[in-house]
This record gives sequence, structure tokens and C-alpha cells, in this order.
Amino acid sequence: MSGATNKITALYCRLSQEDERLGESLSIENQKTILLEYAKKNHFPNPVFFVDDGYSGTNYDRPGFQSMLVEIEAGRVGIVITKDLSRLGRNSALTGLYTNFTFPQYGVRYIAINDNYDTIDPNSVNNDFAGIKNWFNEFYARDTSRKIRAVQKAKGERGVPLTVNVPYGYVKDPENPKHWLVDPEAAAVVKRIFSMCMEGRGPSQIAKQLQEDKVLTVSAYKQSHGRAAAAISEDPYAWKDSTVVGILERREYTGCTVNFKTYTNSIWDKKQRLNPVENQAVFPNTHERIIDDDVFEKVQEIRSQRHRMTRTGKSSIFSGMVYCADCGSKMQYGSSNNRDFNQDFFDCALHKKNRSKCRGHFIRVKVLEGQVLNHVQRVTDYILCHEDYFRKVMEEQLRVESTEKLTVLKKQLARNEKRIADLKRLFMKIYEDNASGKLSDDRFDMMSQSYDAEQKQLEEEVLSIRQEIEVQEQQIENIEKVIQKAHKYVHIEELTPYALRELVSAIYVDAPDKSSGKRVQHIHIKYDGLGYIPLDELEAKEKA
Repeated sequence: MSGATNKITALYCRLSQEDERLGESLSIENQKTILLEYAKKNHFPNPVFFVDDGYSGTNYDRPGFQSMLVEIEAGRVGIVITKDLSRLGRNSALTGLYTNFTFPQYGVRYIAINDNYDTIDPNSVNNDFAGIKNWFNEFYARDTSRKIRAVQKAKGERGVPLTVNVPYGYVKDPENPKHWLVDPEAAAVVKRIFSMCMEGRGPSQIAKQLQEDKVLTVSAYKQSHGRAAAAISEDPYAWKDSTVVGILERREYTGCTVNFKTYTNSIWDKKQRLNPVENQAVFPNTHERIIDDDVFEKVQEIRSQRHRMTRTGKSSIFSGMVYCADCGSKMQYGSSNNRDFNQDFFDCALHKKNRSKCRGHFIRVKVLEGQVLNHVQRVTDYILCHEDYFRKVMEEQLRVESTEKLTVLKKQLARNEKRIADLKRLFMKIYEDNASGKLSDDRFDMMSQSYDAEQKQLEEEVLSIRQEIEVQEQQIENIEKVIQKAHKYVHIEELTPYALRELVSAIYVDAPDKSSGKRVQHIHIKYDGLGYIPLDELEAKEKA
């Protein structure tokens, strides 16, 4: 026996999900029985269990292990016993660190029963083989991890949802847990959150409104329906900005399954990192949608923009959508100190910084709103009366524009892909030259960094070009969406934030023309998914 009798004998048990599949022999109860019998047989004093049930041996940040470590560092442990070395952990380097350094440092004797490992006898042959056994334990963890990843990858590529937690707004289908059904009550809240975002409200404003309206938070709602074991916070209506953001960014609400959204670097580092969109797998129409695709995409666009508020705390429904027609700069929203809405305006950002680079494109919000509303009314009325002709004209216009853009984009894509292939060959060449001594290490480092930076930039451009090509190829489909929206908003009398965001993507403001003695100012509206609509030409042909 080692150590004073007032010290405890720590009996450590660990069981992971992978170990649990191997049967009863590794169960926590089985380990406890073996450890306690061994302690009694050898008259080890004050046995105390430290248990980690459901924890991987690759990670040492386990509550039971950490509690035992606190007792060891406090000098209250004389002996540590495990069923075998793998129960202590499956990282050969860290397991060796604890058995060879930490435990001896605090005068702790360590025993692994089934491996005949006991630090009281440093000359034991079994102790000499401990390093090899630790390596095999680590290999087992790596091999298990590879198999699990392979299974998950295969499931994910088949479109099986990999997420354990069903998104708020859905529930598991009782007949098929891998299929989701819409939860009407929660789905209504999801729709409301997207609607408020479309109206121009930010996550903090949305969270505040939900709290004021006494809407249960996600966790409180799930627990109220018996779907969560976690305790409700003191305020079940205290929505957080991050929760709102998470809902607004979940593509699953469009009826698709999204797999491989996160990844881990290794079996040792369990931190979840966001996977780039191009590495994710998206499977459309796997469950009923709550949010339409165009609304989801519009919300992502809105969230990528910064809506400027004035010093008085005011903002405009047009914020982030108004641009200078000459220089392309955003026009900034401003208001008068007397809080008179009629004095609110937009002004070219570049003009405000440097008047010599851009003329004034100042426009009152009231004037802008009137012109936009008038144009929307004319467009929706025209489509309602001349739907077939509108479809024919816009299809021809988009076909011409898309053909020209696609030609340019595909040429640029081919150039970029060719250059990326050249860079890969050049890198292999300088690598071989460096290995053979023809190229110095310093020169190799400089050239490889340059090639790497250029390749990353080109790959980002390739991704952007491919996305734009996809957009151009889907242009014809957008005509039908615009026609549907026109039917929805025909005879519109007020320009609401939601209607504006759903119909319009950008507004370009011309400089005022005063040549006639009166101030005349034109705007150009880009409609969402369609671009500019040649309304004047269409109306002129109708009259002719």
C-alpha cells in the first residue's frame, strides 16, 4: 500500500458511446465492481469513484477526470486505479504525461488492472510496454473516428439529416425520426421573424419585440412541449440577438436539408468550425418549407448591408438600397434636427467626402418614396393588363443580357481555372527545385507564398463567377416570380418595408436637372430578380 491512510483511493471509470457498443464488459457498473473488489482485496483505503459516462477518451476535459485531478493537485489522493490504460484516455502523449509526470509529481500511485501496470514497480516489463499499449489505444480511437466519419459522410451525402437537434419550427415525424414536420405554432414565430427582418428590423429589434409580446424563447417553448430537459431561464421570454440570427441564417427553413455545415480539425480538437458554403451539401425539398427561397435570399442580402441610423435614432426603409447613378456610391440617409420627416433626405456618400469627384445627388425621402410607389403601381398595373406581352419582352431582354454576360463570365472562368492549374504545376516545379538544391529555402518560401496567395484569390473569384453564372442561367425563372409578385401587390396604395424589400433590389438616383427652370430628378429601379423594367417603352408600344 502507498501513501498515508487519510488519502483517498480514486477509482476512475469512463465509458464512451463507442465503447458502449462493445457490450456489458465495459459498462460503468462492470468497471465499478472490478475496481472496488480490487481496492478491497489489496486493502487500499477510502475508495472514491470518479465517473465519466458518455465521454470520449480522446478528450481530457471530462468532468469526472477533472474533479479527480483537482483532488490529486490538492494532495488528497494516494492511489488512482482504472480497469485498463484506455479508461484513463486514448491520447498516447497525454496519457503518458499523466502517468509519467503528473501522478509522480503529486506522489500518486497509478494502477491499470487488466494491463498489469503499476507505477510502484518502475522496473516492471509491463510498465515498459505501457507506451506501446497507449499507442494502440490511440490507434483504436483514430480508427473508430475514421469509421464514424465515413458512416456520417455516407449518410450526409445521401441527404440524411446529420443534425441531432431539429430546427425550431419543426418536429420529428413520429413514423420517421429522420423526417421533419412543421410545428404550426413555432413556424408562425419563424415567419414573423423573417417578416420583421424584411421590414428592415435588425436582430436586436426583433428580439426586443418578441420579448415585449411575451413570445416564449426557443428553449422555453421546447420545454413547455416536453421536448427539452434543460431548465428554463428566469425570464422565458428573454430572446437573444444570437438566437434570432441563428433562425435567420438557417437554410433548412426553405425545405432543404443542409449537411456538413461544421467540421472539426482532428479527433483531439472537438471545436466545431463553420464549413465554407461550397463544402456543404444541400438537398432541396426534403421537408415542407416555412420560408420561400426568394424571401430567404432577400433576408441574407438585407443582413449583409449596414443600415445607417441618424443621430436622432431614425432610419429609412430605403436605407442600404439607394445608390448614386453617376459614381455608384451608396447614398446616405440623413434627417433634420427638428425631426420633420418631410426634411429627411439621401445624399451621395462620395459627394459628401469629395465634391470634386461627384456632383450632388441629394433627394428628399418623401420625393423618393413617391416616385418609387408610382413606378411600382405602373409596373404592377401593366403586368396585370398585359401579362403575356410583358413575359415575351422580358424573356427576350434577359436572353440577350444573359448571353452577353455568360460569354464574358465563362471566358473569365476558363482563364482563372487555367491559371490555377498553372500555379499548381509551378508549385510542384519549385518544390522539386528546392528539394534538389536548385532553389534556396528563402527563395522557395517567397515564391510559394506568392503562388499560394494568388491561387486563393483566383479560387475565390472562381466561386463568385460560378455563382453569377448560375444566377444568369436562372433569369427566365425570375420573370414568373416577378409576375406573381405583381399580382400580389397590384393596386398597392402604401409602400411598406416588406413590399419594398420583396419587389426592389436597388434604386439609382440621377443628379437633378434644372435646365428647364424647374428641378427634375429621375430614378432607375432594379427589380428583384429581374433588373430594370423598360416601362416607358412598354407603355409607348401599347399606345402605338
